[in-house]
Amino acid sequence: MADSLGVKVFCRGHHLSLELKQKKREEFKRVAVFPCKLRIMPQHIFNSRGPIVVGVVVEAGVVKKDPSDRPESGGQYHCAFLDVGFVTGIEANHKQLTEARKGMEVCIKIESTPGEAPKMYGRHFDHTDLLVSKISRESIDAVKEYFREDLQKSDWQLMIELKKTFEII
Repeated sequence: MADSLGVKVFCRGHHLSLELKQKKREEFKRVAVFPCKLRIMPQHIFNSRGPIVVGVVVEAGVVKKDPSDRPESGGQYHCAFLDVGFVTGIEANHKQLTEARKGMEVCIKIESTPGEAPKMYGRHFDHTDLLVSKISRESIDAVKEYFREDLQKSDWQLMIELKKTFEII
C-alpha cells in the first residue's frame, strides 16, 4: 500500500534513507565548511590579486572547492582574522580537483568575498600567514549532521582547534 501511495517507510531506528540523506547533503553543502589549514608556498605565487592564485601545502584537514558558482557563505578562508575569500579552484598536475587533503601540494584560486574590497597577496597577507577555513556554529552543525563520514579523526581535531581560534561555543 505504501508503494502505491508513494509513501516512504523508515525501518527500525528511524535511519534516513540514502536518497533523503543525499538531498540533505545537497541542501547543506554551501553551509558546511570543512576544517583546513594551508601554508602558502612563496615560490608559487601565480596571481597576487583578483583572483589570487597560489601554491599551497595542506598542513591539516581538507580544502574543498566552493560548491557554488557564486560564493556566498561556505568555504571562506581567513589569515590572521582577515577575510581573504573563497577557494573556487583546486589544481594539481594540471588536473582540476574538488578537494585536497593533508600533505598535498596544490594550486588554489581564491576569489574575493562578495561586497568586500579584494585582498592582495603581498599587501594584506603573505606566505608567513596560515590560511584557515572560516568555520561557524552553523557550519560545524551541518558537517556533523550531514558530512560526518567525510572527515577523519585528525580533521575533527582541527575542527576543535579552529573552534577555539574563532571562539565558537
